[in-house]
Amino acid sequence: MENQINLLITEDKNAFSHEELECFASQNISVTLCGKDGDELIEQIERQKPDVVVAELFMTRTDAIGVIRAFRSKPDKPLFIVSSTFDSDVIQQEIMSAGGSYFVLRPYSAANLAANITQLYKARSGLGKPMLKSISETGSSLEIRVTEILHQIGVPAHIKGYHYLRDSIIMCVETPDIINAVTKRLYPSVATKYETTSSRVERAIRHAIEVAWDRGDVDILNSYFGYTIAGGRGKPTNSEFIAMISDKLRLGMRNAS
Repeated sequence: MENQINLLITEDKNAFSHEELECFASQNISVTLCGKDGDELIEQIERQKPDVVVAELFMTRTDAIGVIRAFRSKPDKPLFIVSSTFDSDVIQQEIMSAGGSYFVLRPYSAANLAANITQLYKARSGLGKPMLKSISETGSSLEIRVTEILHQIGVPAHIKGYHYLRDSIIMCVETPDIINAVTKRLYPSVATKYETTSSRVERAIRHAIEVAWDRGDVDILNSYFGYTIAGGRGKPTNSEFIAMISDKLRLGMRNAS
């Protein structure tokens, strides 16, 4: 089937009900099950060439992180999602550093997983290609475009900084001069929405940028932050990151009008 997403997932034979399988089918996702054995999973990935792999973190012989690393240098590697009943910021960071794209805490909703797989896969499919054509990027369409860009760059959606970055960029597109008052206006505005503090917003955004810089695609990063990479300046500051993304979005909106 055209545009079908082939999913390989480490689950038992009867893990999903008929209704749950329908959730995947409704997103045009073809599901193949694999045993919770890392070496077996590696063999199945090499044989089946799936688009997306959802792997249990702790498997026999080789864990999910080891599986991801086995394909890290391969150009046709699938998109990796890791699931676990154990939640840890350290483990999540290691998963993302190894090349994982998402972390799912079990038990998970099949409908939510299917929706996330579709969103992540579509974002990844745009890597190395020009930005999607602009539409009237206001309201929800702007939020969708910012989400796509953050996924392309490599900011994982499960961390707090992802949400803070998304809202900060949207605010800067809608109110450009707010970037000139990051600490006095931007951070406090985001903090108020999420009932947190400005300092926590700043730290979470900085962490999100660090994660993206460690695991992101160099070509994509270069397309947004070329002067930083080419000049060897290292990762951009929070305000530079937000300003450059919002500027590109505004330029795209202006050209489309």
